[in-house]
Amino acid sequence: MVFVKILYDSLIAYPAPINLTYFWNFGIYALVCLGVQIATGIALAMHYTPHVDLAFLSVEHICRDVNYGFLLRYVHAVGASMFFVVVYIHTFRNIYYGSFLAPRQLLWVVGVVILVLMIATAFLGYVLPWGQMSFWAATVITNLFSAIPFFGTDIVQWLCGGFSVDNATLNRFFSLHFFLPFVIAALVFIHLYLLHLYGSNNPLGISYSDNGNSFSPYYLIKDLYGVCLFLIFFGCFLFFAPNLLGHPDNYIQANPMVTPPHIVPEWYFLPFFAILRSIPDKLSGVLALACALLSLFILPYIHCPQVRSHRFRPLSKITFWSFVVICLLLGWLGASPIEFPYLQIGQLATLFYFLYFYFFAPLIILFESFYWTPHYSKYLKRAVFGRKWK
Repeated sequence: MVFVKILYDSLIAYPAPINLTYFWNFGIYALVCLGVQIATGIALAMHYTPHVDLAFLSVEHICRDVNYGFLLRYVHAVGASMFFVVVYIHTFRNIYYGSFLAPRQLLWVVGVVILVLMIATAFLGYVLPWGQMSFWAATVITNLFSAIPFFGTDIVQWLCGGFSVDNATLNRFFSLHFFLPFVIAALVFIHLYLLHLYGSNNPLGISYSDNGNSFSPYYLIKDLYGVCLFLIFFGCFLFFAPNLLGHPDNYIQANPMVTPPHIVPEWYFLPFFAILRSIPDKLSGVLALACALLSLFILPYIHCPQVRSHRFRPLSKITFWSFVVICLLLGWLGASPIEFPYLQIGQLATLFYFLYFYFFAPLIILFESFYWTPHYSKYLKRAVFGRKWK
């Protein structure tokens, strides 16, 4: 009975603001992607062999000999990309509409933890096919920990299970890749609990005095319609361009004696990879990468505007879209060779990435608090069509 009540309160009676747009559907899309990844991952694990001599061949066996194994593999691989597309859009939407602000700071922090675990899980999974890019990406990333003073070498040996990326490394990565999605699933339930505890934000960034509409049937049907459209988008990549977002070198079996001319991770790592390599010093690059993720954690505590939504803060809107462009630029630079002018542009883009969090956005928020907020109330009243708010 308790479980039925939880489902009823979450899917039927949950009060939601009446003005939610389709950008609020991306949480459901992410939940669908997580379910797809767990289901296909379990099926693939039944046929995968985590051994350096057999891993690549077992993946080929799945694609060639297992019934619909090729489909399982591509659903899992393309599903990872779709998962990150959805989560990145979901994150930018939360920033734009101020969904990370009080009282939802903990909700935001849990969401960022999920994002970090997704990145870790995706990296571990990228190593498992044991192709050229898989092996050398594992080598590069594990060796980053050697930059840590005093304990770096010991940490690398502990991660690898030896002095280099080898069979013990593959076994550890496989075990963690299988385990972490269930940790993510548990955090997703915590995320949903906190969402229902504090209520949903809305495009206007205000709290209505009424309780809004019930989730069902209004938003339930809207979410189902959005899921159908998302699955069509998913299917277009899956059936017509399954390898578009991957790297062809990963279809070559790993060879420790041959270094690829240009090591490129999956596209969803590229912005952070560009930040990492934009700084020549290894330790400084690792710290910059850590700070890039830490900035997301502390965002609710360094950006505290009086008005939530960027819709009513024109200068903040400009800086937000500039930040989005910088992130896209970093993604492009992450796949570019480390040479002039890509390295110099990457350094500038990395600088602007951090300036957005710690200089431009806080400064403009301060300016708008003194000069814009006292004059925006009439515009806001017109936007909500005379509705009452707390």
